Amino acid sequence: MLKNNVGDFDTLYRGFRWAIPARYNIGVDICDRWAAADPSRLAILHIRPDGRDEAVSFGALRDTSNRLANVLRAYGIARGDRVAIMLPQAPDVAAAHIAIYKLGAVALPIAILFGPDALSYRLQNSGAKALITNAQGLAKLAEVRGEVPGVTCVLSVDGAGDGARGFYDLLAKASSDFTAVDTAADDPALMIYTSGTTGQPKGALHAHRVLLGHLPGAELPHYPFGQENDRYWTPADWAWAGGLLDVLLPSLHHGVPVVARAVEKFDPDYAFALMAKTEVRNAFIPPTALRMMRAVPSPRGRFDFKLRSMASGGESLGVEALEWGREAFGLTINEFYGQTECNLVVGSCAQLGQFKLGAIGKAVPGHVVAVVDRDGREVKAGEIGQIAVKRPDPVMFLEYWQRAQATREKFIGDWMTTGDQGVMDEEGYISFVGRDDDVITSAGFRIGPGEIEDCLIRHPAVALAAVVGKPDAVRTEIVKAFVVLKPGHAASDALASDIQSFVRTRLSAHEYPREVAFIDAMPMTTTGKVIRRLLREKA
Repeated sequence: MLKNNVGDFDTLYRGFRWAIPARYNIGVDICDRWAAADPSRLAILHIRPDGRDEAVSFGALRDTSNRLANVLRAYGIARGDRVAIMLPQAPDVAAAHIAIYKLGAVALPIAILFGPDALSYRLQNSGAKALITNAQGLAKLAEVRGEVPGVTCVLSVDGAGDGARGFYDLLAKASSDFTAVDTAADDPALMIYTSGTTGQPKGALHAHRVLLGHLPGAELPHYPFGQENDRYWTPADWAWAGGLLDVLLPSLHHGVPVVARAVEKFDPDYAFALMAKTEVRNAFIPPTALRMMRAVPSPRGRFDFKLRSMASGGESLGVEALEWGREAFGLTINEFYGQTECNLVVGSCAQLGQFKLGAIGKAVPGHVVAVVDRDGREVKAGEIGQIAVKRPDPVMFLEYWQRAQATREKFIGDWMTTGDQGVMDEEGYISFVGRDDDVITSAGFRIGPGEIEDCLIRHPAVALAAVVGKPDAVRTEIVKAFVVLKPGHAASDALASDIQSFVRTRLSAHEYPREVAFIDAMPMTTTGKVIRRLLREKA
């Protein structure tokens, strides 16, 4: 936890010390601790599908999670067993996580938007014994039921049927008394599958200490976090590390209420309205969602929101979105950076004067981050290399599930490599260049897609853009842009030429896209990241 009332970032960084206890349980920390002090304290403000508000207290979360832990234990779930959660944002998701942690089992979040094949792969690969879902998830499970015989316990929040037992029916009969398993901080607690932009996703196994490791990075963009009346919301799915570990769990740790609202498709107008209605003070909004919100006219004049801080991460935000954010929200959007295996290790904090336009920030207090070459040596300031995090680090994953070789390959000595290219300047600010596979080599130049994409979306006709390298006999690769147009604009050779000229005159002759392709929709992961592999194949 970061100290409050520190005058500058460098002092905060130098003075930080980890205090990880030997015995620690996430469920007890984020729920039972607060319920014991004040069971009526608000934990989650749930905006139900019918629009009604549902206030869920820490006492209610303790009661529900204890009942669920007893139910799971009765169906044979024991310490170390994997329990999948496939539900949209709702209090039941928080209760399920808490119950699983208190049981000593391992929570396995799965996005509700995943199809049957993605669900089957994760259930099989993890060896999950239980699944908590809804009718939508049951329909997907039914298509692959024969592929996952190890899943012996299926609970549905929409009631019994299709081989599932009724979640609420069982909870009503269960005891609300449960003694949490005594877990070590290093005991497994959570497994999140990587986004899988290339190859099959890998299960990143995390220990209970992962939450404590997240706290500095989660607090920094909202510094000081946990102020009176703080209230946090994110449109990011709680099945993703961004929604779960950047927002839900750290907020509950601090006793900060979280707004929950399940949505199938992000609606930028509704996002503004929701933040105003629920008096959100802190938000995490991924870059893709922010770019969509740019299309909403005059938000400060139309919506009475009370934001005091906002964070963004998951991919590079870009200068254009940052400048728009200052006008739209009246604040500086702080970026943070990490990945499923080792999250929130770099960030910015405009409140402490730690901010540089175009950079994602500096190493967060408690973490040692560098830009290294392929041999693990730190490169000089201004040189491109791979962003890496030094172990040991409490936020770092334990291993890739049943992938010992892949786990070893993730490290060069004590540096955990991220697979992301970056540049660190003399002040310690890191700028994101792109994934290793995303960096384009053209006529001897190494080109990162981020700066080009940021320029592309400044064009008045462009809604979304992604850039990849296309093989070329002369230049090795050329820059190719895939563009989704704004409504009212039609694809044409003339428009493509105009877009090329727009980038060439604003960046440089070697960076402008030599080819522009117009597409109807951008291929993205469930976390909102562009799947460049598919675009490279198309190119």
